[in-house]
Amino acid sequence: VGRPRRVGVSSFGVSGTNAHVILEEAPAPPGLVEPSQPTGATVAGASGGLLIWALSGRSAAAVRAQATRLLAAVDAQPELRPEDVAYSLLTSRTVFDRRAVVLAGDRAGLRNGLERLAAGTAGPDVISGRRVRGRLAVLFAGQGSQRAGMGRSLRAAVPAFAEAFETVSAALDRHLERPLSDALDDVDLLRRTEFTQPALFAFEVALYRLLALSGVRPNVLLGHSIGELAAAHVAHVWSLDDAARMVAARGRLMGALSPGGVMTAVRASVDEVEPLLTDRVSIAAVNGPSAVVLSGDVDAVEAVTAELAARGRRITPLRVSHAFHSHRMEPMLEEFRRVAASVTYHDPSIPVVSNITGRIAEPGLLTSPEYWVRHVREPVCFMAGIRSVHEHGVTTFLEAGPGGALSAMGQECIADSSADIAFVSASKPGTPETTALVTALARLFTRGAHADLGAVVPVGRRVDLPTYSFQHKHYWLEAATTMDDSTEYEEDTVAAARTGMQKQLAGLSPDDQRALLIDLVLAEATTAMRNQAIEVDLDAESPFLEIGFNSLSAVELRNRLVELTGVELTPMLLFDYPTPEYVSDLLRELLLA
Repeated sequence: VGRPRRVGVSSFGVSGTNAHVILEEAPAPPGLVEPSQPTGATVAGASGGLLIWALSGRSAAAVRAQATRLLAAVDAQPELRPEDVAYSLLTSRTVFDRRAVVLAGDRAGLRNGLERLAAGTAGPDVISGRRVRGRLAVLFAGQGSQRAGMGRSLRAAVPAFAEAFETVSAALDRHLERPLSDALDDVDLLRRTEFTQPALFAFEVALYRLLALSGVRPNVLLGHSIGELAAAHVAHVWSLDDAARMVAARGRLMGALSPGGVMTAVRASVDEVEPLLTDRVSIAAVNGPSAVVLSGDVDAVEAVTAELAARGRRITPLRVSHAFHSHRMEPMLEEFRRVAASVTYHDPSIPVVSNITGRIAEPGLLTSPEYWVRHVREPVCFMAGIRSVHEHGVTTFLEAGPGGALSAMGQECIADSSADIAFVSASKPGTPETTALVTALARLFTRGAHADLGAVVPVGRRVDLPTYSFQHKHYWLEAATTMDDSTEYEEDTVAAARTGMQKQLAGLSPDDQRALLIDLVLAEATTAMRNQAIEVDLDAESPFLEIGFNSLSAVELRNRLVELTGVELTPMLLFDYPTPEYVSDLLRELLLA
């Protein structure tokens, strides 16, 4: 398999004494070459010259210590090539939940980044995080996010992206009056809907293909307007040829409509806007709790926005060629219906969120030609879609578009500020495209989302690196106290603690009772870990024994909980009730019994 064979033999004593032996295959005889050790499909050029050093540990303190040890090692061995260090960090080290990535263009930059990481100082070249529970959604942007030159740097630097982009462009060119390449750097041409929508589709599909080669495996897809067509294609609803027909026809038919409509963004809720609507002005999109886009005839839209402006609502006219998602789209629907009926549909291989329903599309919805006709006319329920996938467990949102508009809007849509949620953009205006891509992959990696940094790191040579920086603490046994008449006093103290805790719970709802006890267990568990010089981020579902609790800290936590609650608890508490949530439920049950 490209590395020496190893076997571990362990003996676990009932007293807590453990013995371990690791046996390794003998070195190969002279003259034999070690097999190559690829980490997957290497995406050549995707790093754009950035070097990537990834570290991890069981705690933030351990990651900082790892950075300190690595810094000392590279200083002591100037002959170490940065690319070999990068390769070895990704292929010869276990990845723990606490993670950090240092990005830089040269050895000096990497060294400076390690210094900041070791000191616990943030910076754009130091990305830190921890593995979080939750799924991954990929977002595809809609019209308005396009920019001249999008994809140019990626096409030049990354052959895999260039190949994917050229393949999609060739399929689209068969339906366009001019090659798509003519529009990419021409601002005026790119503003024309018949080129805007194909250009966005080509860029987003190629970017998604590149992300897939980099290990990104989304659980769900969500597109905004034309972006939903990109989502449907990468989910295999259509072949590339059929998707190109749909996208080109949609852009061409929309672009051929008579001008005169307008679209305006207003900072107001749907409930405030809806009573003001007429048959000549529609809601085109609901992008947030106070972010609605109006579309329709100029005078009708202006009448509504004037009323909203008088109420103090912010009004922002949008630069668009037509009033999309309004009645002004109706003259093109019949012709588009014929195109939609002429292509072949397949059930999506990845769940796709419907713009129309704001929920994950039910079986048969996306395979209906009539759905895509309605998609042109009806509003984009973006906020509902974001909230729906979050309710289905999505905590990481990756935007595969030329900007970060969906990420900005999406953060406003989720009211649960306590959740560990991140919106990540794979491309940003003003940032080199390869830098934005690698930074996005690094953020996914630190969150534990599917992303293979090894795919963007050139294959190097294995070199010896510092081993794990264990966080040690010595424990000294204290002399036992003599039993005396203090036993009666201790029993009175325990009874008082139990009575006091019962009084606290008596006036609370069941949910508040659980919250109080969970906070108590988390606080005491954190203290017990700090007494071992271990810093951890605990939550109610963190398994005690997986985050570093040992026999001593488990008994320490149990004793402290007995002291604070007056409840008799077994010394094996953390083995029988392995998370703070389980312990708090037990405490509540015993206190209320």
